[in-house]
Amino acid sequence: MPPAAITLIVPGFDVAAYAEEAIDSLRRQTRGDWTAVLIDDASTDATGRLFDAAAARDERFRVVHHASRRGLGAARNAGLDAVDTPYLGFLDADDILTDRALESLLGTLEETGSDFVVGAYVRLKPDAGGAYSPGVVQPWVAAATAPAQRGTTIEAHPEASGNIVAWSKVARTDFWRRAGLRFPEGKLYEDQIVAARMYAQSRRFDTVPDVIVHWRERADGSSITQGKGTVPVLHDYLEAMTGGIAVFEASGHRSAVRARVRLIQDMDLPPLVEIARTHPDDAYRRALGAFARDLGSRAADVTPSAAASAAALW
Repeated sequence: MPPAAITLIVPGFDVAAYAEEAIDSLRRQTRGDWTAVLIDDASTDATGRLFDAAAARDERFRVVHHASRRGLGAARNAGLDAVDTPYLGFLDADDILTDRALESLLGTLEETGSDFVVGAYVRLKPDAGGAYSPGVVQPWVAAATAPAQRGTTIEAHPEASGNIVAWSKVARTDFWRRAGLRFPEGKLYEDQIVAARMYAQSRRFDTVPDVIVHWRERADGSSITQGKGTVPVLHDYLEAMTGGIAVFEASGHRSAVRARVRLIQDMDLPPLVEIARTHPDDAYRRALGAFARDLGSRAADVTPSAAASAAALW
């Protein structure tokens, strides 16, 4: 077995129904020089046992068990503390890596010497019978990753700012540590600010149009992104988007601010507006309206229609 080049950080809470597929997707990688830290965030189902079984069968897996639930940000930080390889990446334990994902991402970084690389992803959606199948690459994902870019920057390629998920990227460990990157704890959508800081602080990064991950939309509606109709989740969602924009503002990346605001107005706001129209709690509408007004003030040259619709809610 060659020395590991990359550590994959794989957090999971009550994902026994999906964890085997995530683990198997690691085993199928066309590059075998990886290790994985499986973090069981105090699951109440068989997740921890599945992780332990994977480690017993394959020495490339290590397991961290949390005695009490600490949340996704803290679980990822626990994985970061265990990284001892030149590269690091992430995979949520209910998602699936495509077979050539590490070959594509690591090969690109080894060729370019960039700080990190960003890949495309698709939704893994359930059908009426409960089976999952991958969708197509969405326009904002394609805009961030295609065509391939080598040694680019967020000023040169501001559309990359739309790719804000942790598990679509592989980074050099020394870049991660030099930039002081850690995930906010106790918050949902914790990867948005981290991604913004990666773009803002990198000397250069790469993009590949290859689909790297199948991102599961759970049939039971328990995914974090499926909970936006509750006020606490909405607050974390809006805070994460605002925080990511603030990172670009503070670093002087105005083109990234404009690109991020435009995408939020086009993609994030419309479904939230629809939820807000009939939401039983007026606090939902107030929070969304305040966010929309603030968003509209951040980039005057961005079409204001979506923000105006949301702001009119309150």
